[in-house]
Amino acid sequence: MPRTAYVTCAAALLMAAGGACAATPHYAPRSTATTYYVSARGDDGSSGTSPGTAWKSLARAERAVLHPGDRLLLEGGSRFTGTITLGTDEAGNAERPVIVGSYGSGRATITATDSPAVSVHNTAGVEIRDLTLTGRGTARTKDAGINLYADLPDGGRHNGVRISGVDLSGFSVGIGIGATKAQGGFENVTVEQARLHDNKDAGLLTYGPAFDPRRRAYPHQNIDIKDVVAYHNQGDPTASDRHTGDGIVLGGVRHATLDNSSAHDNGGRSAADATAGPVGIWAYDSADVLIEHSTSYRNHTGSDVDGAGFGFDSNVSGSTIQYNLSFQNDGSGYYVFSRNRNGTHSDNTIRYNISGDDARKLPLHGALTIYGKDIRKLDVYQNTVIMSRTPAGSGPAVLLRPGNTGVSLRNNLLATAGDPLISADTSLSAGQVVLQGNLYDTPRGQWTVDWGKDRFTDLASWRAATGQERVRGKAVGITADPCFAGGRLPEITAPGDAHRLTPGCPRDGLDLRELFGTDPGAADHFGRQVGNPPAIGAVEP
Repeated sequence: MPRTAYVTCAAALLMAAGGACAATPHYAPRSTATTYYVSARGDDGSSGTSPGTAWKSLARAERAVLHPGDRLLLEGGSRFTGTITLGTDEAGNAERPVIVGSYGSGRATITATDSPAVSVHNTAGVEIRDLTLTGRGTARTKDAGINLYADLPDGGRHNGVRISGVDLSGFSVGIGIGATKAQGGFENVTVEQARLHDNKDAGLLTYGPAFDPRRRAYPHQNIDIKDVVAYHNQGDPTASDRHTGDGIVLGGVRHATLDNSSAHDNGGRSAADATAGPVGIWAYDSADVLIEHSTSYRNHTGSDVDGAGFGFDSNVSGSTIQYNLSFQNDGSGYYVFSRNRNGTHSDNTIRYNISGDDARKLPLHGALTIYGKDIRKLDVYQNTVIMSRTPAGSGPAVLLRPGNTGVSLRNNLLATAGDPLISADTSLSAGQVVLQGNLYDTPRGQWTVDWGKDRFTDLASWRAATGQERVRGKAVGITADPCFAGGRLPEITAPGDAHRLTPGCPRDGLDLRELFGTDPGAADHFGRQVGNPPAIGAVEP
């Protein structure tokens, strides 16, 4: 592969600095494909076309042009230094992908110094699998271990990349997918069975140019992430102007699914004076994103912002967070935020999730936080949130701030250790936020809701003063003990503890479909069939 200049991720990745790409080039098909081998015992003077005639170095492999259907295989159990680059004149056919991987027993290891380990630049039709990739030198400060990057000027998308069975550490970002223009990037990308750890800025990141709310263009589409774990990506203590130490970040994407994945113990060294902190799993500048059946826990922030489990940040629309578990994060378990007043944060859903003892460092953020300048049509229903007192003090189960229109919270189960169940900075109107059919429990203290300047100490007085917890004039919502399997306020310290939040005293919620036209779904957090009406909270008894 004649050495195409790879493009670095750099810190600018995490500031969503720019991107685009051009269409995948087309080549006349060859009737045959070639497999090339690289072995620590090989010889760069050999043909490289069999294990017995393998090349010795990645430098020699870089001189080969990889056509559709070709394979470049590294000897399993061996370690190689350098980089593998696929450029515009290589690969390009999703039906006949170029495969980069291992042969023999175990995974091969590539140690990259001052470069990505594998770079895919302005092309696609590539599979990268069964490799361990480690970074040294400036790779930790500016490069992605696997770097997909598009910067051709005419637009179009590069089709078909699969990454599987990889382990990446020691880079700025484990896997980076970027573009410089909104009309082009990558499509039909799958990342599965990946371990992304001990990188500086993030485990996985997709990004593009600055978002234009007038055009709503997304450089990437159809990104599928499953069975991915991002952990111990600790952040940069010197980076005060950006967020570092993230787990998985989806930016500049239309149609993305993240399933059965996890982000934990990230962000521990992020800057104390950073203006934006790290988050376990989150999306921004994206549409039609589905995050489900995943966990995010013990994520940290060095500053007094973020450190959350899951989030929809600015300019996210038509997206859903469902069937997830967060616990013991420094910040909120789940958050929704809009930086700008432009109408592009709308039609999102958060449902059937569990938050257990989040906001450990920043309790005033709440376990579920909705804030920003312009959030529209957000449905939050069938979630379970528990908040015990944190080492840093007390905080609410739900934090609401102005800037919302058409936000609803229904059939949620909220339990705190006597701290405010809900804290609203201002007295929000029903047109801004409506709460209906929720269950409130304070097993260790006084029932309280802070609503603007007023504090209410019982459900009836709050309902009478604000009109909340009413449907068609009828009082709804209850204060009750859900009789959790794990006790009055169960502690969640491991993913398997979520079953402790199964209610022994189920309470019927509102019929969401009949009353509001909202699809309640067929299954609860654990896949159990949902009743009609569903029980309050994320878990059916």
